[in-house]
Amino acid sequence: MALTKLDQLYRQVILDEANHPRHHGTLAAPTHTITVRNPSCGDVLTLQLRVADGVVQDAAFAGSGCTISQASGSLMTDQIIGQTPAVVQQMVQTFSQLVIDGTAPDADLLGDAAILSGVHQFPARIKCATLAWKAASQALTEGEHND
Repeated sequence: MALTKLDQLYRQVILDEANHPRHHGTLAAPTHTITVRNPSCGDVLTLQLRVADGVVQDAAFAGSGCTISQASGSLMTDQIIGQTPAVVQQMVQTFSQLVIDGTAPDADLLGDAAILSGVHQFPARIKCATLAWKAASQALTEGEHND
């Protein structure tokens, strides 16, 4: 299976995001915290958010997992900072549709995270890609709140 130059570029970006993730670590004063697991592969992710004035002010994630889950966590945290919780929920739904179907009408809402659209070709990896996004949704609705 030969990779096109575009596929190779996407693959390199995903590897770079996983090997050098942004927003990896912990926050000093999170308002929302949740830990999620993917039982099918063992990925574990703890997400911390700082929400103030109706906006996600900061985000950080930690944990262990495959390249796809770590890259997705890095891309997701970068994209949700500065967004309202309602927009984050919309982003979560859009991302899920994108990685399940390979396309979503409002994929531009995801910014650089849309690069993970190719995951739809690998159904076993969809849970890995959506783990961080589901964590964001759950953190905002049912996670531990320290406000």
